[in-house]
Amino acid sequence: MGSKIQVKAGNVLIGGGAEVSVQSMLNVPSTDVEGSVKQAKALEEAGCQIIRAAIPDMDAVKLIPALKEAVSVPIVADIHFNYKLALEACAAGIDKIRINPGNIGSDDRVKAVADACRQRGIPIRIGVNSGSLEKEILAKYGHPTPEALCDSALYHASLLEKFDFTDIVLSMKSSTVSNMIKAYEIAAQRCDYPLHLGVTVSCPTCGRTRIDLVKIANEVEERLRGCNKNIKVAVMGCVVNGPGEAKEADIGLAGGDGCGIIFKKGEVLYKVSEDKLVDALIDEVNKL
Repeated sequence: MGSKIQVKAGNVLIGGGAEVSVQSMLNVPSTDVEGSVKQAKALEEAGCQIIRAAIPDMDAVKLIPALKEAVSVPIVADIHFNYKLALEACAAGIDKIRINPGNIGSDDRVKAVADACRQRGIPIRIGVNSGSLEKEILAKYGHPTPEALCDSALYHASLLEKFDFTDIVLSMKSSTVSNMIKAYEIAAQRCDYPLHLGVTVSCPTCGRTRIDLVKIANEVEERLRGCNKNIKVAVMGCVVNGPGEAKEADIGLAGGDGCGIIFKKGEVLYKVSEDKLVDALIDEVNKL
């Protein structure tokens, strides 16, 4: 049974009995407009129905008109903490925005984003994950349970509802498939919003990635092949999401621009140059 609320991203209907649509995300650096356009075209040809792109800074906003001109599928702007990027993305013609209202500051900022999206008919996807839950919610449940994920998503939705904005899609991602499914089952009972299904720890890579993540992940896997410790090791693309999304990992690394960080249970230990990242990670694994 589908959601009661239906939203529209460009020419694609989401929820309310609409067919399930397939979305993917660009993993070309946001600075590479030509490469992003090329990848978007390939995704469209492969049957992708919605394309998400990271908009980490004002310079990346120019991606939006370039992508809109190149493909006919809706484009989603992935935005984290800077509400001004959401406003600029709206003005640039984006079809949908991925943002968490609770992360962008005061009510006036949330209202500004809600108003801009309402005026242009742009839906907002709220995306919570097991590594970025609010402290109060974590304290209530002890760890990222399906109920905790749902509570977090509905909390963010309530911040938009305060300004009469309900063109919302909910996403609750966990590294555990069973937890992810349960969270969506709970949400389907508690609200009428369309649901965006996804599983995350593995980093999908996106426009924020500035390191050769696949090469690093392969090297880590190879060097840990003989490791018999019962531990979780995370290899993440960026410092923005990495430590939080991989909070359940015992040890991990996340990339920056020519450098990266080593983190433990979501807490940053130290910064290290890209060429020393894997060595530093293995050193920390050996200490566990």
